[in-house]
Amino acid sequence: MLNRQGDRLEQLTSWIKSDEVRMHALKTASQVAAMFQLEEHLLAAGFVRNLVWDKLHCLTDNTLTDVDFIYFEPNDISIQTEKNIEQALTILSPQVPWSVRNQARMHIRNGDAPYTSIADAMSYWPEQETANGIKLLDGELKFVSVFGLDLVFNLTISHNLKREIKTFQQRIEQKNWQKIYPLLSIICNK
Repeated sequence: MLNRQGDRLEQLTSWIKSDEVRMHALKTASQVAAMFQLEEHLLAAGFVRNLVWDKLHCLTDNTLTDVDFIYFEPNDISIQTEKNIEQALTILSPQVPWSVRNQARMHIRNGDAPYTSIADAMSYWPEQETANGIKLLDGELKFVSVFGLDLVFNLTISHNLKREIKTFQQRIEQKNWQKIYPLLSIICNK
């Protein structure tokens, strides 16, 4: 029998594989990552988090409102490269609202020491549930879950101690998560 994490990973895999919109986005992301020779890349944040919350709230609209394509390339932290990647994604899948960020440069904006990997960068995101990503590699789904899947499946929004509580609270308000997902509980780690 699978452990809880294994069960959740199996459930998430099933949901993604049965979601044509997300699978198309993953295939496009994989194609563009290959074009730009990006080994360390993911579709992250709401791409995974919102799917879980939608399913647990029995919401059936699978419209993607913001697809975060993140990658880690410390040898090229130019914003122009991000724009070029976003343009390539948009050309291949114009219906997807792409947002591209090289996590190797995000430490500058956030005032942190340089990140060492995509997972390290995600470990600084304001909510722990957001630090989940996925990519399609050789036809298989590969997940990165910095804090594990339990939190997102437990319908929580948990403050990451690496970020100020004010930032966390602002994001909860901006994203309107509790109105969209009324079963969510906020966990303020202080």
